[in-house]
Amino acid sequence: MIIFLYGPDTFRSRQKLQEIVEGYQVKHKSGLNFRQFDWLPDIWAELGNMLGSISMFAEKKLIVIKEASLAAKSDQQKLKELLEKKKTEKDEDIILVFFESKKPEKGELFDWLAKKSEMAQNFEYLSGVKLINWIKKEVENFGGKILPQAAEKLAGSVGSDLWQMHNEIEKLVAYKAEDPIGEKDIDILVKAKFDPNIFNTIDALASRNKTLVYKLLHQHLSQGESEIYILSMFVYQFRNLLQIKSLSEQGTQFGALAKKTGLHPFVIKKSWPQIRNFSLEILEKIYNRLLKLDIAIKRGKIEPKVALDLVVAEITG
Repeated sequence: MIIFLYGPDTFRSRQKLQEIVEGYQVKHKSGLNFRQFDWLPDIWAELGNMLGSISMFAEKKLIVIKEASLAAKSDQQKLKELLEKKKTEKDEDIILVFFESKKPEKGELFDWLAKKSEMAQNFEYLSGVKLINWIKKEVENFGGKILPQAAEKLAGSVGSDLWQMHNEIEKLVAYKAEDPIGEKDIDILVKAKFDPNIFNTIDALASRNKTLVYKLLHQHLSQGESEIYILSMFVYQFRNLLQIKSLSEQGTQFGALAKKTGLHPFVIKKSWPQIRNFSLEILEKIYNRLLKLDIAIKRGKIEPKVALDLVVAEITG
């Protein structure tokens, strides 16, 4: 059985993944037949063994493969052939979950997964009424209450990043205790998702002005921002640029971008001039590179400062 979870809203997709894993662990307590893989070129031997071995204790296997879309096209084809050979989509003793932190490009592997998966779910960013309803429900999950106008203000301040939204809601509920969250509470406690200074840094990167980039990075660091935070802002903004560039090339008008992306209008306004400095292909390469560096940092394979230097060097040439 194959499950395919993908899309840019990684908060909800990771919630779904966690729900699947926890549900499996309740039924299969040994943990010996559960494995998670972040995509790497040397995945084949271990993955092949996991797919082909006999389960211990007559348990089902749960195999999670993350970010297979980062693999080379030849590796994606090889992976599809392996899954077809093992007849994974029909094997009731294997639960194979593919997790992608964006919507993969259409290709043989994506089309095959979309067709063969027992469940394929695309987690797009929430916006408008859907986002406001999610906020209200999340506040209730924390045991709090929020006024309708405050929910709308919170949606406008933070946008569709549910990771930050979750943290802001937790903070607001703790602050208000049993009283409803109001608009003034949003003004006092919530930091808007976008950091205006990051746009200047991206502009400097786009113009390949390495000296200015390092000057601006020094300002970020002197204000107490860490290399990891700066890299997270790079990921955030280049993801925005990739979305906006892709939609604009598909014919989406400027006025419709906020609704389609779920981004704050201020972010759209500041990002619009920047997309002229990058081709869609270059934006995809930069964004994928940032994701790979993020994985490397989390695995302890590279220091954040080194990763940040690499990003600047590669973009500015």
